[in-house]
Amino acid sequence: MPLNAEVTSLPGATIYLDGQAVGQTDDTGGFILPAVSPGSHKLRITSIGHTPLETKITGQIAPQTLDFTLEGESVVTGEALVTASRASDRTATAYSNLSREDLDKRNFAQDLPYLLDQTPSVVVTSDAGAGVGYTDIRIRGTSNTGINMTINGVPLNDPESRGAFLVNLPDLASSVSSLQVQRGVGTSQNGGAAFGASINISTLDVRREAYAETQNAYGSFNTWKNNVQFGTGLLGGHFTVDGRLSRIATDGYMNRAESDLKSYYLAAGYQAKNTLVKFITFSGREKTYQAWNGVPEPALTGNRDLLQTYVDNGELSTTDAERVLQEGRRYSYYTYDNQTDNYQQNHYQLHLSQGLGQDWNIGAALHLTRGFGYYESFRANRRFSAYGLPNVVLGNQTISRTDLVDQKWLDNYFYGGTFALNYQPKNNDKFEATLGGAVNRFDNDHYGEIIWARYASTSNIRQRYYANEAAKSDYNTYARATWQVLPRLGVYGDLQLRHIDYSIDGVEDDQNDVTTRANYTFFNPKAGATFSLAEGQQLYASFAVGQREPVRADFTDRPAGDQSAKPERLEDFEAGYRLNLSDLNLLTPRTALRLEANYFYMNYRNQLVATGQLNDVGTALRTNVARSYRTGLELTGFVSADDKISLSSTLTLSRNRILDYRDVSYDEEFNPVVAAEGRTTTISYSPSAVSAHTLEGQPLKGMRLALLYKTVSRQYLDNSASEARSIQPYQVLDFRVRYALGPTFMKEIELALLVNNVFNREYAANGYTYGYLGASGQQETFNWYYPQATRNFLVSVGLKL
Repeated sequence: MPLNAEVTSLPGATIYLDGQAVGQTDDTGGFILPAVSPGSHKLRITSIGHTPLETKITGQIAPQTLDFTLEGESVVTGEALVTASRASDRTATAYSNLSREDLDKRNFAQDLPYLLDQTPSVVVTSDAGAGVGYTDIRIRGTSNTGINMTINGVPLNDPESRGAFLVNLPDLASSVSSLQVQRGVGTSQNGGAAFGASINISTLDVRREAYAETQNAYGSFNTWKNNVQFGTGLLGGHFTVDGRLSRIATDGYMNRAESDLKSYYLAAGYQAKNTLVKFITFSGREKTYQAWNGVPEPALTGNRDLLQTYVDNGELSTTDAERVLQEGRRYSYYTYDNQTDNYQQNHYQLHLSQGLGQDWNIGAALHLTRGFGYYESFRANRRFSAYGLPNVVLGNQTISRTDLVDQKWLDNYFYGGTFALNYQPKNNDKFEATLGGAVNRFDNDHYGEIIWARYASTSNIRQRYYANEAAKSDYNTYARATWQVLPRLGVYGDLQLRHIDYSIDGVEDDQNDVTTRANYTFFNPKAGATFSLAEGQQLYASFAVGQREPVRADFTDRPAGDQSAKPERLEDFEAGYRLNLSDLNLLTPRTALRLEANYFYMNYRNQLVATGQLNDVGTALRTNVARSYRTGLELTGFVSADDKISLSSTLTLSRNRILDYRDVSYDEEFNPVVAAEGRTTTISYSPSAVSAHTLEGQPLKGMRLALLYKTVSRQYLDNSASEARSIQPYQVLDFRVRYALGPTFMKEIELALLVNNVFNREYAANGYTYGYLGASGQQETFNWYYPQATRNFLVSVGLKL
């Protein structure tokens, strides 16, 4: 029988049972808790602006009526600071919320993208093959350069490359209090525009009780994760201190693809009536062996004739080819023992949240990100002239080439401020509004040094052979409002104005002058409406414009002086239907049911799409296409019974097309020689079908078993839509078990096991391609892939004191 709980006049409060989110209160504050087995259970109720309530309940056969009251916070909570950038049912956009509990049950040692693998339209990949080190995420076919990421409202994406390199923040997920993934343009965010999605991360939760925790994991490929976390709770009613130390290390699935990752997180907060001040610093240091080259296609197929083609055209040496045959799909292109990427990123954030009377509050932040590091490479048989050095003359012999080791450095500062003024009336929630914005500056030095050479010519140790400086200023302001016009009809509006100034001065590693001057002003309007069909049923529709500037590589990887890369424009239409019967009396008490169908049409002008080629640091080369679009249907569903078994599923079916695309052929010097007739073709790296399914059960109290199934259809490596240049479709099944014990001497002991790729599939999740007229005089194609690990496991032990 159900337990009937009521949170008086507080709709939208989240209900957790034994750490699992089981629903939200309805418009009257009521909630039907799923039938609860006999014994003691932990109930937690949370709502922004209120003190979380935690209590124990006892499951009984007879129904019970439980009345709870959440006390209002005396201060604006940390979560209120990120409310300005979060979507809700009123903003008419497609989004997914993940709580701390959701992330914790997925968090073993893998990077954050792998924790999001079961969310709609997501495809993840790992250079080293096992989810540790350099990982990547695509949403609706868009790479992370088109995914806006923020931490506590502060931009995380690199302002130049637009990528968010989460390898620099290992174990970040252990400090996340909540996370939202918005698909499409979504709401206005600080930083660059979202062209496929945005990921909004918050670490601002205030934990009022003291705690100490540790998680220790070990798994395949000598993978280790160790962390310790602590918090003082609320001291003297005003102060909190929280911290974390983490280390993750692995040999990697690919040969010579090890990672050594370290990080810390420290937050100190002060709160008084209507005021919250919080200083946060977190940092990550990574050392990873370079695995960004991937493996040539013959390493996957074993095709010796194709392997010989790579040798004949100079793509592999005979020694490389022998190693391909020996190492197979775990082949690593590099053999130099310190072919590594070394980078450290330090973040500092100072947040203020201030209540301004009953209905207003303001959130503001100052931030500084300091990044520095290099990657080191062995270069064989390089011309002295490529490094600005004269040839070496020994007697009558002139030496024009040498082996050497170089380091390519980045040294940068990103700093600025953000603010959001929120109008959130406590006695009337029909109208809410936010005025926000940010001013940010990025300064980045790029330079290269020779640290060793077989023949040094006139160079000295740490001879600098190229240098350029980049500076980027970014200003934006936005205004957003939701208005419940009628009891069933709500409208939403969002206007953003953004200005960018960008400059580069100096030469790049190929000795080309990359001096660049670019500035842009973008106006990005958004509007939407929601209509309540009945209790628990909603229709919504929205239209949004997103515009963004080219990234650094779009300027520097072109001929000197070529600044023809154009900014991109996206017009995004979203419409959908939501059904949530979990909190209503429309189902049996044992059942929860949530469904959503979202249609999207994303119309691009001058979209920058991947050509399939990479530059020398693994960045995808891109080109503008005049007209392209993505359209599709995202279906998500969740059903649970008696908290004993649940099924969540998501399926995305999409069509991703470039109109009037002209495929270009190249000669052996990569000069264009043939442009094909224009035709409609598929956008690279855009699967037409992606699905994810999680079946979870609780056979014993405290034990949860889960099967996680992922499918991704064919992805093309370039825009030719040729199966010869594509990633084969794949399906992967993972298994997870977590067992929590509550001994008398500590809060919890949790034992967990994750088995990835249960069926031992051999598949690749990413790759790249290029081609030219080869030695045979015929057009040759060279595909490289990133194989993912076969069956592997991770086990963990978590302690909460």
